[in-house]
Amino acid sequence: MSVATGGSEPGPAATGGGGGNRVFFQSGGGGSSREESVAPSAAAVVQVQQQQQQRRHQQGKVTVKYDRKELRKRLVLEEWIVEQLGQLYGCEEEEMPDVEIDIDDLLDAANEEERALKLQEALVDCYKPTEDFIKELLTRIRGMRKLSPPQKKSI
Repeated sequence: MSVATGGSEPGPAATGGGGGNRVFFQSGGGGSSREESVAPSAAAVVQVQQQQQQRRHQQGKVTVKYDRKELRKRLVLEEWIVEQLGQLYGCEEEEMPDVEIDIDDLLDAANEEERALKLQEALVDCYKPTEDFIKELLTRIRGMRKLSPPQKKSI
């Protein structure tokens, strides 16, 4: 069944004061068509629903813009950290003790020595030597920027 709407053709509904919107229902077999007039309140409801849908669609166009390159670097670094911690602790990620290495916190540190101290404190429970891991991590975060809050941008 297909539906077509028409509002500019004069007919019994348009001249009778009941509104000018008409809906035509047509069967797929090409048979006769039947006309029914739509009450103004129903047309108003449909129009309001369409406007709400358009607003939702427009709201969907608002996106959050991140610096994708920085995010990718951060993700690669975090994956490397998890892999290295697994080797240091000799276990899988699920079995690993709760070690928190906050990259933004490290980037906030005043200098390399302060960053190294924070890492040593985080890895105090590790029984394997951590110096190589700390040096490599400090090398990898050199030049990185702290992640800023996302910028909302409308398209």
